[in-house]
Amino acid sequence: MFTLIPFAIFTTRRLEEITWLRWADLNEQHSEIIVLDMKHPGEKGGNDVRVTLTPEALRIIQVQLREGERTFPCSAESASAAFIRAIQLLWIEDLHFHDLRHEGISRLFEMGWTILQVATVRGHRSWLLLK
Repeated sequence: MFTLIPFAIFTTRRLEEITWLRWADLNEQHSEIIVLDMKHPGEKGGNDVRVTLTPEALRIIQVQLREGERTFPCSAESASAAFIRAIQLLWIEDLHFHDLRHEGISRLFEMGWTILQVATVRGHRSWLLLK
């Protein structure tokens, strides 16, 4: 949770997308990674999208152990269970992992990122959702 939560915020990724990230899809030189099968309302599958990693997200991913194919070696189910246990332990009510996506987008705008820059992090094809 110490790296997964900040990574989720600074990438605005869904939990499943994070747990599917692979070392082979990381381009550290260009601060990019391919998100496999990114959820899209009009497409059922095969929606692999290259997204920009914020400097914070890149630093987090670079400190992960490079053991195995995945950058975060856990399943979405086990990470979700750990997240639920953590928020219960901290007595946080009504917080869902999905809320971190919205927090991340808000933070990027608060940090001075433009709509175009945030769209490259999110993987949006259109700016309409960010406007």
